[in-house]
Amino acid sequence: MNIHFETFTLSNGLKVIVHEDHSIPKAVVNILYKVGSKDEEPDKTGFAHLFEHLMFEGSVNIPHYDKELQKAGGDNNAFTSSDITNYYLTLPSNCLETAFWLESDRMLELGFSQERLDNQKSVVIEEFKQRYINQPYGDAMNLLRDLHFTVHPYKWATIGKEIAHVADATLDYVKSFFYGYYAPNNAIMVVAGDVKANKVLKLAEKWFGAIPSRPLKKHYLPQEPIQSEARFMEVKKDVPHVGVYKMFHVPAHTERGYYVTDIITDVLSSGKSGKLFQSLVIDKQIANSISAFTWGMADPGIVSINAHLAEGQSVEGYEVALRETLNRLQSLTQEELDRIKNKQQSAFMMEKIYVLNKAMGIAFSDYLGDTDLINKTANIYASITLDEVKKAAEQCLCGENSSTLYYYPEK
Repeated sequence: MNIHFETFTLSNGLKVIVHEDHSIPKAVVNILYKVGSKDEEPDKTGFAHLFEHLMFEGSVNIPHYDKELQKAGGDNNAFTSSDITNYYLTLPSNCLETAFWLESDRMLELGFSQERLDNQKSVVIEEFKQRYINQPYGDAMNLLRDLHFTVHPYKWATIGKEIAHVADATLDYVKSFFYGYYAPNNAIMVVAGDVKANKVLKLAEKWFGAIPSRPLKKHYLPQEPIQSEARFMEVKKDVPHVGVYKMFHVPAHTERGYYVTDIITDVLSSGKSGKLFQSLVIDKQIANSISAFTWGMADPGIVSINAHLAEGQSVEGYEVALRETLNRLQSLTQEELDRIKNKQQSAFMMEKIYVLNKAMGIAFSDYLGDTDLINKTANIYASITLDEVKKAAEQCLCGENSSTLYYYPEK
């Protein structure tokens, strides 16, 4: 079931993609800005995520975004990743123009003020404390990312490297960040649902056409060198169990190898039937919990394998058992691989039921350079061979390609 769409580009560079789905009288407007934490400066991190909050603080002509959207019966949300910041809203299709009014005004200019900035800095700082400082193991991924990447800005999380970067943010720098990234020529807008392409184009021209394109911040992204030896780090903190967190370098999302490694993580960690859970939790009872997953980054990114060990178990014993399980990927059968592929195909079909999922998928596919990737992805996974899986497992999940954090209880 292919997703059909039409694409337009306004004179200011805004890309508009329309997907018509008249099954229910709802519309989705999804705006992806090509800015994530990887676009930040090493001494000024956390700003893409800060803007996820600031964009709801009110724009130059609309002081209360949520209030106006709720009047139209809509709701909204946003998320920030290492690569992008994504804003989306849903509302009744007969109120579609309200979405264009709201989104165009905050793309034009936010209602900048020191008070609003201070409010959202406080919110982000509290989030940083709750999620990464005051929560057991909360800083594990931040510590490990900094070890795993030597030059690429995937070294830091979207929340930022440290609280001080957001706490010290000035209004002038925040404005420069906005005008350097939040521009029509740095955005992809997907309008999906009970809409007509010709009407969407007219509304886009009416509400977004006059917003000027802007000079974008130029940002050099260094290529991470190939890792040639295993890296290790130890910490001791107030946690209940020993944690072992591992990262492996994997290909970029635009490469076939990314999809192969994603299949591998499904083989390893598809719920309680996954090889890791069966071996290390059920059979050997070395770990209380274990998971494996890809991070979905656009550039060459990460596969993680994270475990909390059972009481009395050693990291040495865990490492041996983990390596044995990973080595057993070389004896993976075609039947096992087909079972994972069938689950994936079912998941792809389910995702295409929801208009919001389709809108987000179209936007991210376009960001990766091929809008039609949303239609190709299922076939890419289906075409992956057993030999490819075994070869990728051997190359990517080897010790010299890994970074490991041992997280010990203080007592």
